[in-house]
Amino acid sequence: MKALFIGGTGTISSAITRQLLEQGCELYLINRGSRNDALPEGAHVIHADIHDEAQVASLIGEMKFDVVADFIAYEPAHLERDYRLFKGKTKQFIFISSASAYQTPLSDYRVTESTPLSNPYWDYSRNKIACEDYLLKLYREDGFPITIVRPSHTYDERTIPMGVHGSNGTWQVAKRMLENKPVIIHGDGTSLWTMTHNRDFAKAFIGLMGNIHAIGESVQITSDESVTWNQIYEVIADALGVKLNAVHVSSEFLAACSKEDYRGSLLGDKSNTVVFDNSKIKRLVPDFVATTRMDQGIRETIEYILAHPEHQVEDGEFDIWCDKVISALDAAIAAINA
Repeated sequence: MKALFIGGTGTISSAITRQLLEQGCELYLINRGSRNDALPEGAHVIHADIHDEAQVASLIGEMKFDVVADFIAYEPAHLERDYRLFKGKTKQFIFISSASAYQTPLSDYRVTESTPLSNPYWDYSRNKIACEDYLLKLYREDGFPITIVRPSHTYDERTIPMGVHGSNGTWQVAKRMLENKPVIIHGDGTSLWTMTHNRDFAKAFIGLMGNIHAIGESVQITSDESVTWNQIYEVIADALGVKLNAVHVSSEFLAACSKEDYRGSLLGDKSNTVVFDNSKIKRLVPDFVATTRMDQGIRETIEYILAHPEHQVEDGEFDIWCDKVISALDAAIAAINA
């Protein structure tokens, strides 16, 4: 198989890239070269900025591919460019959408590919919906061979999956745990969530590549495991060898008092209970099963990050904000009980 990835070194795509190369795929990556250390050995790297359409068009020339996948398209204009670049040059074009595009709040907590797409809380999700609409129009009217993939919360060894964190990532929350500081969990922590390790996601994604039954289809790829946020944070604390000191704060309050986009990431995503029905991906890829249990995957991630200080990125501003939120809640309780 000859494939081209736009991206290829991110959380979702890196495991796909590794597994494809192990299987002998002729893989090309369009990459600006800003993260050369993350480029996998064996891939053919096309050094270019995908936003420089003329440069990319010149470099790919008359090359044709079995699959082209865009992992970094976030708005219809990006896909309009992709269509101009790859029309007639690929047998399948895969777009990475998002499960956050699904109806929010849900009318039914069980999510399938037929769940309506509507998210009034998050621009990111609305842009993904617009991208899907554009691609489906191309498929219906021009026969452009698209496949839409909807991941949910996918993680790897480099980032601890959490709900509330700052712009510098999730390490600062782990650091607060190690320092026995209270950590914030949105809501009461009992809503259900699904986390998928990227190596499991990769198995299903690769099964869609070159799959004639996936053309024109939208497919979600997640684990079948549903856990509460309280369970997630307990597992993280246990992996760090500390006792969890949790403070539960409503998502609405967090969204109202932070410059982070918690309105989108919490109200439009993580504060809602979701249980994914993966029947469709299992029909399309019969041997797919997610085998990395949440607690096992998180323990691997914690071990890796503790052994790699370069991934321990601190976030002092977020740390101060957490203390302010918790102090404000304590003061409110004291005032009411006075």
